[in-house]
Amino acid sequence: MAPEEEEVPAEIRDSLRAFQAAERGIEAALEPLMSAPRVERQNTLDPLEQAKLDLMSAYTLNSMFWMYLVCQGVNPKMHPIKQEMDRIKTHMQRLKEITDRKKMAKLDKGVASRFVRNALWTAEPDRATGKEAE
Repeated sequence: MAPEEEEVPAEIRDSLRAFQAAERGIEAALEPLMSAPRVERQNTLDPLEQAKLDLMSAYTLNSMFWMYLVCQGVNPKMHPIKQEMDRIKTHMQRLKEITDRKKMAKLDKGVASRFVRNALWTAEPDRATGKEAE
């Protein structure tokens, strides 16, 4: 055990180890994004994918700052970071609505009008009286 670990209470030590493992996982997940220049990544993505990447990056950085504030004993709910996180979440929701709208089935008005016209029942006139049958 390192001398620093002996100073940390046992009940906190496990939490710190789990936090360090999670931090290494985040670093590994972000490595592909951080290894290539931003301009290179943007040239290969369409505008919606670029927006998703930018929002994910902003959300990740702000989440990490949120954790930093918590570690410093600052209540992040009373800090301007709360409004920034809410703003990012709003943009994420708008982007989700846009992508969902693109996935929706398109209505072909010509086909729909022919379908409705052919599906409607029309009464044929009675040949004897010339009036429509009831």
